[in-house]
Amino acid sequence: MAAMTGEPPAILDVSGLCVDFHASGDEDRRVEVLHDVSLCVHAGEILAVVGQSGSGKSVTSLAITRLVESGGGRITAGSMMLTRAGGDPVDLRRLSEKAMRSIRGAVISMIFQEPMTSLNPVLTVAQQLVEPVLLHQHCSRQSALATARRLLDQVRIPSAADIMKRYPHELSGGMRQRVMIAVALSCKPMLLVADEPTTALDVTVQAQILALMRELQREIGMGVLFITHDMGVVAEIADRVAVMQSGRVVEQSGVNEIFAHPGHPYTRALLGAVPLLGSMRGTSLPKYFELPGVTAETGAPGAVAQPGPGGDVGDGRGDTVLSVDGLVTRFDIRGGFFSRVRQRVHAVEHVSFNLRAGETLSLVGESGSGKTTVARSLMHLAVPRGGVVAFDGQRIDPRSRESLAILQRNIQFVFQDPFASLNPRMRVGDSIKEPLIIHGLMSGDAARRRVGELLERVGLSAAMAGRWPHEFSGGQRQRICIARALSIEPRIIIADEATAALDVFTQAQIINLLIELQRELGVAYLFISHNMAVVERISHRVAVMYLGQIVEMGPRRAVFEEPQHPYTRKLLDSVPVADPARRRPPRALETSDIPSPIHPVDYAPVLCVPVDLGHGHFVAPHAAGTG
Repeated sequence: MAAMTGEPPAILDVSGLCVDFHASGDEDRRVEVLHDVSLCVHAGEILAVVGQSGSGKSVTSLAITRLVESGGGRITAGSMMLTRAGGDPVDLRRLSEKAMRSIRGAVISMIFQEPMTSLNPVLTVAQQLVEPVLLHQHCSRQSALATARRLLDQVRIPSAADIMKRYPHELSGGMRQRVMIAVALSCKPMLLVADEPTTALDVTVQAQILALMRELQREIGMGVLFITHDMGVVAEIADRVAVMQSGRVVEQSGVNEIFAHPGHPYTRALLGAVPLLGSMRGTSLPKYFELPGVTAETGAPGAVAQPGPGGDVGDGRGDTVLSVDGLVTRFDIRGGFFSRVRQRVHAVEHVSFNLRAGETLSLVGESGSGKTTVARSLMHLAVPRGGVVAFDGQRIDPRSRESLAILQRNIQFVFQDPFASLNPRMRVGDSIKEPLIIHGLMSGDAARRRVGELLERVGLSAAMAGRWPHEFSGGQRQRICIARALSIEPRIIIADEATAALDVFTQAQIINLLIELQRELGVAYLFISHNMAVVERISHRVAVMYLGQIVEMGPRRAVFEEPQHPYTRKLLDSVPVADPARRRPPRALETSDIPSPIHPVDYAPVLCVPVDLGHGHFVAPHAAGTG
């Protein structure tokens, strides 16, 4: 795919690329996963590669860097022509491994989705930044350290000298991702391959990372291959888009053309599954996603979800099943020779809310705001230091096993990573059946029948009960986790970033499933997410958290359409809109994440006392630093 007339030269020109892997359980048979993939990246251009999970996006990036061969893959056909400045094109496929090692990092760099697994946990930030500079630029250690400090300044990390001494686990997610970007840019590569670099980040940090990548790309003039399933990010950052389905590129065009006039049915379906912030304006109840193949029997496309048993919970007529009043959770930080308490993490400070039957209350906020700690504190996975929790009007005594058993029986978790949530040594049917046995509800044939019913209820087959977790896709595993959570018929399900790692198709299917289950069973959801468009789609009410406290809470329509707190407005303004015509102008980059919740032992927190604006809409007075 040579560059068109008038375009900058192509840094990378991939043509007819085919990759295969050994078939599972059969080493003699190979399965082709990439079929005749062709694309190119020009100097100073961002090419976004999009598609659902399993479409071949990441395999394409690994093939370009020749890392696919380390994972058992094999490039069987095609060429990958790399053109350096002032040099002749070279085919990456034909290079030796030694030659590729000189190209990785120096000419082609890669940013992976999860920085915590990409960064070495036993090396400081300085050591990880200095290593590629010493390897590829052959300079002195002092010069490499100076380059490392300059890179941290370049990616807008404050107190660079202090950060260089720290280890990855001591940094926030946004900070770790910035360090990964600094490592990738350490040798000023011609091509940057970014594989889902913002998926696990909250909207404010994501906005900063996208702005940072755009600015650095303009400064260095490098080409960027940006892999993502977030069409809002594509609209925000891409110049051109390549759409992949089942290992093939089915459509490739400019970003404006793709969004305005998608030519392939798959592209149209992909865009149709994207949750658009503001699409729920004027409505109060959750709404199904419009998906291909969805019928009136399974949830009519676009139909407003009807309230479950207990009345119109959106209007506050449902019975209260959970009441939380003044919840406080803090964590001690010990240090010194005698391991004394030196500081405390004020994770949750005097949080209060009610949850009604058949209602979805969403907790939103940046990473570190306390959302997950609230959920863990309810189940005593994190021990609260104060506050009252009541279930069905009965106060829960944390010192009583019987009292805590009430919560464990009636509240179930669905976590972000379904693969980590399922025991890899247990068949999925046994995982679903386990809560039934633990709580003494049923066993034997009755439990097996219940497992089959639950699998079919979440859109799977009862025959799948005998399979292992690794035999399912990410979306199927999340359905299995939902089936397990439903097995003991809980009154409340806590969904902690349950759709964060899923592609837009699977995400929409899971949201539709949750809405349908709520309609049928009247189950209440505490939905924790950083995806504001998904929150708008599924919620009845929304609570916005900042530094461990709720700063705004109310009906979803009020919070999204008439946000009163500056921090709520900041969150909503940070959401990328899946429309390149509404691309935001470049903004000044921020140099810090959310302020630290770590304070001295004698620190007395300033409490936000919410003001009732009427109709269940509460807003805390604006404090400096929250806007």
